[in-house]
Amino acid sequence: MEQYEPDRLSPARAAAVRRGLRNGRAALSRRSLLRASTGGALAFGGIGALSACGIPPAGNTRGGVPAEDHSEKEKRVAFSNWTEYMDVDDSGREHPTLDAFTERTGIEVTYTEDINDNTEFFGKIKPQLAAGQDTGRDIVVLTDWLAARLIRLGWVQKLDPSHLPHAYANLSTQFRSPDWDPGRAYSYPWQGIAAVIAYNRKALDGVEVKTLSDLLDNPKLKGRVGLLTEMRDTMGLALLDMEKDPEKFTADDYDAGIARLQKAVDKGQVRRFTGNDYTSDLSKGDFAACVAWAGDIVQLRADNPDIGFLIPDSGYMMSSDNLLIPNKARHKTNAERLIDYYFEPRPAAELAAYINFVCPVDGVRDELAKIDEDAADDPLILPDKDMQAKSRAFRSLSAEEETAFEAKFAKLTGA
Repeated sequence: MEQYEPDRLSPARAAAVRRGLRNGRAALSRRSLLRASTGGALAFGGIGALSACGIPPAGNTRGGVPAEDHSEKEKRVAFSNWTEYMDVDDSGREHPTLDAFTERTGIEVTYTEDINDNTEFFGKIKPQLAAGQDTGRDIVVLTDWLAARLIRLGWVQKLDPSHLPHAYANLSTQFRSPDWDPGRAYSYPWQGIAAVIAYNRKALDGVEVKTLSDLLDNPKLKGRVGLLTEMRDTMGLALLDMEKDPEKFTADDYDAGIARLQKAVDKGQVRRFTGNDYTSDLSKGDFAACVAWAGDIVQLRADNPDIGFLIPDSGYMMSSDNLLIPNKARHKTNAERLIDYYFEPRPAAELAAYINFVCPVDGVRDELAKIDEDAADDPLILPDKDMQAKSRAFRSLSAEEETAFEAKFAKLTGA
């Protein structure tokens, strides 16, 4: 198990945090793909200070420290999630899928939208987790890199497969075994987040775009290309374009990817690196093409028929936000029942119809079609098998790699 040791915020990591808060997915609501996945921010806010003050790491073994489970006597579960990341009714006050779960099981859900940024939220819960105390939450939703860190620290509980029959059976293949949680022993995905190439057909004006190289090399697109400030998404697509696997790449591969993008920056091909604010540039045509997030494209296409997307033959990047049960959670079984519920086709479809992210649940198409036929046919929400096969995840990084890679990416972006 990784020990919880002092870890000062390097200049590169500080830059990564600033990028995420200023321009990244932390900048807007979840409905516009709010997700602060600034992976270099692991140490933001004095992560190591607790250890320095004598608070020990939680637990001695991987798998966390369970509490006495009060699920049978206390029919409730506390669920912390991001803002605008749950279906709501027309009043904007009720959550139909959560209400249906309570009606079926008798388990009351205290649903709190108190996650605005991975790093900020980690700062809220780390004192209790490091001290082996209950956070007051039974389920939290965290992005890959932070989920991986909590698992390594032993701060989340191992899931009971017997309580997760639908989750085990219906989990989409592309999410089944991330390198940071093989076999999903400690987590299940809440939603997938795809990074692809988007374009404005009118702005392209007949220019053919099929690969990232087309964006980086075609002189007709000079100054009209956008890349993301999210290191894993931009660098992952660059590695794929160079026929390198983001799940297995070396430091030399990474450096080659940086050099590839730097060449495009130096010749003025790239207009700028952006967070969510690329949506305005793309809609107006200031970007003819850019690296983009699938959830945004679904919404942009509804308002602008010139917006489209493409999946390069080399592949695209996929990450996820993940459901985890913290150490000492009082209602583990209730939490597992709620996790499993969202892997049933009907509630999974209702959720997907509302939030438009990549649904990690197989077998929902018929249910989704009853609600929204366009959504059921949208590969950005329900990728088909061919599209699933092209998805790649960015491999886990060591602390040393994190610092070095973020420093190089910060220099590239001018952060």
